[in-house]
Amino acid sequence: MSDHVAQGSPNAKGSQHVLEVAGLSAWYGEAKVLSDVDLRVEPGEVVTLVGRNGAGKTTLLRSVMGLHRHVEGTVSWGGSDLGRSSPDKRARAGLGWVPDDRGIYATLTVAENLTLPPVTSKADAWSLEQVYEQFPVLHERRDFPGTKLSGGEQQMLAIARVLRMGSRLLLLDEPSEGLAPVIVQRIGEIIRQIKAQGVSVLLVEQNVTFASTVADRHYLLAQGRVVESLDNDSFQSRTTELLEYLGM
Repeated sequence: MSDHVAQGSPNAKGSQHVLEVAGLSAWYGEAKVLSDVDLRVEPGEVVTLVGRNGAGKTTLLRSVMGLHRHVEGTVSWGGSDLGRSSPDKRARAGLGWVPDDRGIYATLTVAENLTLPPVTSKADAWSLEQVYEQFPVLHERRDFPGTKLSGGEQQMLAIARVLRMGSRLLLLDEPSEGLAPVIVQRIGEIIRQIKAQGVSVLLVEQNVTFASTVADRHYLLAQGRVVESLDNDSFQSRTTELLEYLGM
């Protein structure tokens, strides 16, 4: 498969910022953890992956980012097959990875964490001033090392960092996990702000209630397969059923 990736810009046609996954399967050794997954994320759309632990949600995000190599199927971005493109090429194409451990450089300050990664698209990148305006706590903590931040502050920093790079699609893995309700609410506000600016989000989320407040659509994964695709109205009407299904 081709190594070419699309660069995109906010002035490009909408197709430049569409993620399409088709027939994606993934393995760990001999164990198949994803089977023929199809999904699509439109520009400015928030889509969640919902399922029990072990359903393959994080593996799917890692496969989209190119971090999981034992895969079959296609991942395309802006109409270009990412093929065997490395994670750094996918990042330069506009994909932003926010892992569940947040990936903060512990010994660097907040400001250094924000400015160290390269800007991949000047047209799309948030300025440091924009980041501090939208994340005032990061401005207050700008000289603090990563180890001195709370979990919520680290999550905000991880999201802000990929926006500083110019990412047009954020791959967020469990952003609400372990955070106080007031911080979860703030993370939701941030996701809605990102969406309003035309940035897309593919979100792994175990918190069904939180997912229903931020997402347009939801894919329900079970045993590595997409078993349902729901719009948010349908998702909200079935919250009780889904909580029972997820064992929450």
